[in-house]
Formats: sequence, C-alpha cells, structure tokens
Amino acid sequence: MSTAPVPLPAFARATDHDQKMAALGYVHEAAAEARLDGIDEDCFTQACLFAALSELVSTYGEDATAKFAEGLGLRIRNGEFSLRDLRQ
Repeated sequence: MSTAPVPLPAFARATDHDQKMAALGYVHEAAAEARLDGIDEDCFTQACLFAALSELVSTYGEDATAKFAEGLGLRIRNGEFSLRDLRQ
C-alpha cells in the first residue's frame, strides 16, 4: 500500500532568509495584536526576547546560547537588527 506524497508548505521550500522574514512577520502581527489588547509594547518585547532565548537554550544549550548572546552587542551596534536593513 502506497501513500501519495504530502506536498511541503510553501515556506518549507523557501530560502532561510525568506523563512526568517516570514517568521518576523508573524512576530510583528503578534505584537500588533498584543497592542490592540492593551499589552505594553516593552513588556511584549521583553517577553519575545525571553521566549527566543529560552528556545535557543532548549535547542542548543546554555553555553552555546550564552556565546551567541555575547556577540549581540556588536551586532546591534553594527545595525544588523535595524528594520531598514532587514527588508532588503
């Protein structure tokens, strides 16, 4: 008995950059919904950072996540997280 192949969702075939941009879009949508519900933007942002770091620790461990986090200051200063650069 054979089964038909299951087609992959569009983003499963997308490039890594495209997936990151789509994921960022989901986060922005969640932030907009949170604002509509009266959640403070700073609280939401800090919760996102906590969730992201928790996921990284779960996936890669504390040491690897700490090493990743150590480089964030320089990356932030270099504009890597500025939205004008991400939309290219």
